[in-house]
Amino acid sequence: MCGIAGIFHPDVPKPIDRARVKAMADVLAHRGPDGSGVWTAPGVGFGHRRLSIIDLRGGAQPMLTPDEKVAITFNGEIYNFREVRTELLVKGHAFRTESDTEVILAAWREWGPDCLSRLQGMFVFALYDAAADTLFLARDRLGVKPLYYVELADGALIFASELKGLLAHPSLRRGISAQAVDDYLAFGYVPDDACIVESVRKLPAGHYLLVRRGRDVPKPASWWDVDFSNPLTGKADALAEELTDIMRTAVRSRMVADVPLGAFLSGGVDSSSVVALMAEASRSAVETCSIGFDEADHDETRHAKLVADRFATRHRSRTVAADDFGLIDTLADAFDEPFADASALATYRVSELAREKVTVALSGDGADEAFAGYRRYRLFAAEERARALLPSGMGKALGRLGDAYPKLDWAPRFLRARTTLQAFGKESGEAYAEAVGVTPPALRSRLYSQSMRTALQGHRAEARYVQAMKEAPANNPLSRAQYADLKIWLPGDILTKVDRTSMAVSLEAREPLLDHRLVEFAARVPANMRLRGGTGKWLMKRAMGRYLPDEILHRRKMGFVTPISVWFRGPLAEEAAAIARGSALAELGWFDAGAIARLTTDHRSGKSDHGRLLWQLLMLDKSLQRLFGLGTSSGYMAAAK
Repeated sequence: MCGIAGIFHPDVPKPIDRARVKAMADVLAHRGPDGSGVWTAPGVGFGHRRLSIIDLRGGAQPMLTPDEKVAITFNGEIYNFREVRTELLVKGHAFRTESDTEVILAAWREWGPDCLSRLQGMFVFALYDAAADTLFLARDRLGVKPLYYVELADGALIFASELKGLLAHPSLRRGISAQAVDDYLAFGYVPDDACIVESVRKLPAGHYLLVRRGRDVPKPASWWDVDFSNPLTGKADALAEELTDIMRTAVRSRMVADVPLGAFLSGGVDSSSVVALMAEASRSAVETCSIGFDEADHDETRHAKLVADRFATRHRSRTVAADDFGLIDTLADAFDEPFADASALATYRVSELAREKVTVALSGDGADEAFAGYRRYRLFAAEERARALLPSGMGKALGRLGDAYPKLDWAPRFLRARTTLQAFGKESGEAYAEAVGVTPPALRSRLYSQSMRTALQGHRAEARYVQAMKEAPANNPLSRAQYADLKIWLPGDILTKVDRTSMAVSLEAREPLLDHRLVEFAARVPANMRLRGGTGKWLMKRAMGRYLPDEILHRRKMGFVTPISVWFRGPLAEEAAAIARGSALAELGWFDAGAIARLTTDHRSGKSDHGRLLWQLLMLDKSLQRLFGLGTSSGYMAAAK
């Protein structure tokens, strides 16, 4: 795993300042502490920070072809590089190293952009082809690895693995995107089609950008998509067997490394499945680790130990205090953009623990999206069945009833019907967009000042979900929701969280359950085998029945839970109150300080539970301070110009 950065002048080949490229790469040193390199040519420059995983001696970057006509800077891993290398050897290509980086160079020369379909892995790379005078930027199918880019006022195109790499360039104008702020409050993260810094873009998952000298920078082109519209017809047992084979292949391909390797183990179905398949393939004990909390309601270490004992792993666990909010500033630095998935605290801690022993860790991320594991899928599917039975006009009537129904945060779940009733009053896509979101439109609007409403110009964060579900290659509501999550939620939240927290401690995290062949297979599994009888991941659990006990397969999903609501009634209460007073949010002028003060008071008194929203506002405040210098008058003026 690595960090990359670079500069390309699409108009004319202006000289490149090596020191500037180096500075952009060096702020990514946490992604690659083992080595660095800079390469420049007229009109183009690449920087690289290396975390050595494969071919420790021969994989230095940026890497050039022997004739120095093609250069690459690459972040990620190509798991089938040896197979592709063999194919290229037959075609007459020669290799000087054992690295996957050199395989990409040869694959480009042989197939051009079509080389991407032959690569299995997680990756982002920039490649310059001198003969064609082109820059080629590419991102893996599901967006495991990130890439930011922007066009500067002088026409230069700059790019980097993280936003901080672009911010190291002195010519980047730091304007705040009001739409990205709204997106963030809606979902808890800034989606991949937006950025908190105006004009900065992220290369979408499964897309590439081919920039030719002398031409305008085009829009990214899609090179991969997932199709839910062509379901398989086999019986459950046969499909479960096929699924097991695909999972086994995905796990084994990700166990190739020239450095110590292990796995995260929470004791849930997904990480336990990965560990089971690793143990099956390994001659030695698998290194595993887990994080527990000192509050029983949030602790999963008992289940992790059960799995570790079952497969005789070398297991380590560490208990973290439930008030482990000392990481707030560390996370704000790691993510750059505001990020409010509070499980990032635990993900950082488990990455930190893993890095004490290994350089590569396999995770169980991705199965919930691919196989419908989230509770929201079950609720949405039930709502859609009910919606189909409602007489014309009844949905809107139920929606109005929901608007009048009290918000009972304190009550048992079966009495909290407000959200469900309101969902019936909306179109399917709109209802799901709000279900997957964090802060609904009405509440966001109450927080905004008039200047913010004006700046938004009618923007609605949920519209991207509605559009994705409308355009999804799918023939049922569940599949449309999963498709939208794979395109929006997965890269925006889950993969961003894992990438930034693991890279912050120089750990490479690999996600075997996001092998594209596995995701493509899951998309073809009939909907009633993904979600059946209220059980998500039904077929996957059936497949893993030979490996895992029922206590693991069928226990209530927990995940990394962080008690943020308790924090804002205790140790973080004053910090929450300060957001409404002298914070970056207050200086920005886009928020109603009185509205924020009221929700803080209501939360502290127990009248309402606004813990997640207060966490969002706190992390937004931290991000605005760091990125734009808000909190001082000079900072605001610089950001607002």
